[in-house]
Amino acid sequence: MKKLLVFALLAVLPLGCGGGKTVTRLDTDTVTDLSGQWNDTDSRLVAEEMITDCLSRPWLTDFAAANGAKPVVTVGTIRNKSSEHIEMETFISDFERELINSTSVRFVASKEARAEIREERFEQQEFASRETAKRLREETGADFMLQGAIKTITDQEEGKRVVFYQTYLELVNIESMEKVWIGTKKIKKGIAQGDTKW
Repeated sequence: MKKLLVFALLAVLPLGCGGGKTVTRLDTDTVTDLSGQWNDTDSRLVAEEMITDCLSRPWLTDFAAANGAKPVVTVGTIRNKSSEHIEMETFISDFERELINSTSVRFVASKEARAEIREERFEQQEFASRETAKRLREETGADFMLQGAIKTITDQEEGKRVVFYQTYLELVNIESMEKVWIGTKKIKKGIAQGDTKW
């Protein structure tokens, strides 16, 4: 009887362990949309399109003509006012990357990064050699700050849902507080889930 029970368990065991996980590596530029929620593709495409639009507007050439130099830009707060969790640090990094890689502007670190770097510079005044210590009050001040938010509107019924994302950004002259550019990017996603209700 015991042998029969052990044999039955061994026969069933492969069924319980079957259906293992499969991992497939994807190109990072591959468009993936599994859940229908905001994802890395949305973040990258919104950043690319909005920064391209921002840098094609008259404020950039106007500043260069008036000052004989590229404007210095920093990214401020971009708020998540959507109904989803969105990794804002990654989203902001996408904007920073697009600005830097454009070579149309000069770019300074964010407020949080500046605080950490200043602490290092202050410590150098005490602990580093005079020849290698970095000087105080030599930072490049930003001319413009990029700020904004992501918002969502959701409409759903039974197994269908439509999510409308709107990213709103504005570029503000830090000295005059003048808004020199306002941009929006909209994404609309339809998600169907069979007969399942949300």
